[in-house]
Amino acid sequence: MLLASQIRMSLVALAAPASPTVLAFRRGANQWSALFPKSRGTGSSLFANSLRKRLRLRFFASGNNGGIVEEISEAKKEPKNFVWPDNKKPRVCILGGGFGGLYTALRLESLEWPDDNKPQIILVDQSERFVFKPMLYELLSGEVDEWEIAPRFLDLLANTSVQFFKDRVKVLHPSDHWGMNVSKESRCGGTVHLESGLQIEYDWLVLALGAEAKLDVVPGATEFAIPFSTLEDARKVNDKLTTLERKTFGKDVQISVAVVGCGYSGVELAATLAERLQNRGIVRAINVETMICPNAPPANREAALKVLSSRKVELLLGYFVRCIRKLSELESSDTLTGVDENSTEVAPAIEKYILELQPAERGMQSAILEADLVLWTVGTKPPLPQLEPSDAPFVIPLNARGQAETDETLRVKGHPRIFALGDSSALRDSSGKILPATAQVAFQQADFTGWNLWAAINGRPLLPFRFQNLGEMMTLGRNDAVISPSFIDGLTLEGPVGHTARKIAYLIRLPTDEHRLKVGISWLTKSSIDLVSSLQSTLYKVLSGS
Repeated sequence: MLLASQIRMSLVALAAPASPTVLAFRRGANQWSALFPKSRGTGSSLFANSLRKRLRLRFFASGNNGGIVEEISEAKKEPKNFVWPDNKKPRVCILGGGFGGLYTALRLESLEWPDDNKPQIILVDQSERFVFKPMLYELLSGEVDEWEIAPRFLDLLANTSVQFFKDRVKVLHPSDHWGMNVSKESRCGGTVHLESGLQIEYDWLVLALGAEAKLDVVPGATEFAIPFSTLEDARKVNDKLTTLERKTFGKDVQISVAVVGCGYSGVELAATLAERLQNRGIVRAINVETMICPNAPPANREAALKVLSSRKVELLLGYFVRCIRKLSELESSDTLTGVDENSTEVAPAIEKYILELQPAERGMQSAILEADLVLWTVGTKPPLPQLEPSDAPFVIPLNARGQAETDETLRVKGHPRIFALGDSSALRDSSGKILPATAQVAFQQADFTGWNLWAAINGRPLLPFRFQNLGEMMTLGRNDAVISPSFIDGLTLEGPVGHTARKIAYLIRLPTDEHRLKVGISWLTKSSIDLVSSLQSTLYKVLSGS
């Protein structure tokens, strides 16, 4: 009662004339007090309306007492200019901490610089962790720990001069494009506006924001499908699988997983999940093409097909998803899944989804698929179009996919102080095709971007980027992978040999020497334990005569 009376008194006080600024509540001596600035004659009704728009009060229980503990102002945040330590040294701002952004920063750190010309570097990413995306599948199989493939940026950059900001980019304001009346004495390349309200003025900008999953192309995909491209996605999928496994444990009920897309990501995901579920579930992979991994080497495709077949993964090729929806209570789940009506097994309460499939070619019939979990691996969209300033749209030249058009030195066309790489860039190879959005492309572009930044800052000629295809690798589950290196024609490594070669290749590619050492020791320890366990199991079978 006392608390309710105090709240009412505080709300009455809100109606009094006051300046529509910030309201704060403080607690002391078991009392709440509202702190206001002096009145400037604002009308009570006008202030009340303004206050309702600007403030949102949160209530929650603290121990045995409830109360108002904080307020959040919804007013526009005042921008704050970031102050660089030394305005005389070059200022480099890198947006995105994936393979392109982080490795560019580390490359810049590794180069030799004149004392007065070493750049100050800021790396901005919306996550606090770098994610080694090619090994996200191993999180689902339990083969790696999260810290091994998703270390914190602050740990990776601890021994460098690179500053890391966990923030999201809101707007770009470049001022270096041709035709602008910029003073020749000005070396400023533009300004980056972050969601926190921070504004960063830069001399050189690196766009390495990657791409986001594109789910809005199919009705229901945004609400009911889970993409698989970030650490948060992997956590969500693992949590969902764990919940399904617990609910169906000991019951004669199979978990149904639908994977949309049969490119590299879809095939790797389907193989990993089929191995994890084994006879407790069924994995179905859907692809609009009539083959899996159409851009993969034939040997890799054949090895993947063999593994998928051995794990009873159902391939629905030549279909595209028309829509995804929840299974309604009026629909019969039994007719869709073929559950035995005479079975006395009680099915657990699991939320299910319906995928309506449309054939991509004539002569095939439509299909309806039921799933407990829907995973989406097709389609991406770069975030660059969302960062265009409203007063000057399309300052950065973008292609139809939303990628920045770059020249062969990885500079954005018309912007001599902006570099773009990875999924953010549209660079064509010698045959005119845009380079694929793969890890090895981003690795190599980061190396060139770092060098070309050094050259541009020091007045040296820039190098044209030339992509070298080192081969294709694909994980197919725990202790199983396939590799086709490009430098040895006809060579394909499969099974445990391919798995070991792939892990070594990725171990070498980890960001820093310190992290590589820690992960290498961890993987060696796990392998030793697995080997000892396998030998003990074999010895036990021999001694028991089985």
